[in-house]
Amino acid sequence: MKLNADLKERVVVFTEDLPWRDSPMAGVQRRMLERDGEEVARATSIVRYAPSSYFSAHTHGGGEEFLVLDGIFSDEHGDYAPGTYVRNPVNSSHTPHSKDGCTILVKLRQMEPEDQQRVVISTTQAKWFPGEIAGLQLMPLHRYQTEQVAMIKLAAGTTLPSSENRGGEEIFVLEGVLKDEEGTYPKGTWLRNPPGYIHTLSSYENCLIYRKIGHLN
Repeated sequence: MKLNADLKERVVVFTEDLPWRDSPMAGVQRRMLERDGEEVARATSIVRYAPSSYFSAHTHGGGEEFLVLDGIFSDEHGDYAPGTYVRNPVNSSHTPHSKDGCTILVKLRQMEPEDQQRVVISTTQAKWFPGEIAGLQLMPLHRYQTEQVAMIKLAAGTTLPSSENRGGEEIFVLEGVLKDEEGTYPKGTWLRNPPGYIHTLSSYENCLIYRKIGHLN
């Protein structure tokens, strides 16, 4: 299966308009954002666990990265509340489940094999740092080679300097409304901008985003 699989193309998806599709496990459904492969695939998805649902034990041959959007996601390593950011490195294994149900943004098979750092960060408790311009706050989550992952807060009316991300850019809008020269992006919008894409981001209203750059070469 190929869905938005060409990383040289710009993609904008309003995820809340997508249908939920059943996974192989009962009670686990997905909104597919990008996919290159079948059940084992390079993929970015919104995944929803019904109460008491689970996925069987499995190994992430290309690593796994996820952000808990609501509810509590669990595995044998712990419980992850809303706002928790997790990276499970290449060849890690677990048995995920959710007692009361949850929704996560998850990325599969998109890690460098040498990046073996497991990361667990509560973004509701971690420290925010002031940005270089007024109205901008940053929370670094992970960095490896050219890849950088962060949470970003933009106060209403804040405009970032125009930038060219040579390694590409990915954004998921968690709160508020983001915009650039090509459109306006409310909560739940997923954007993928290819390497070399230039734009000017600003906040239509107070805005919280997950942003990843430098990983699409």
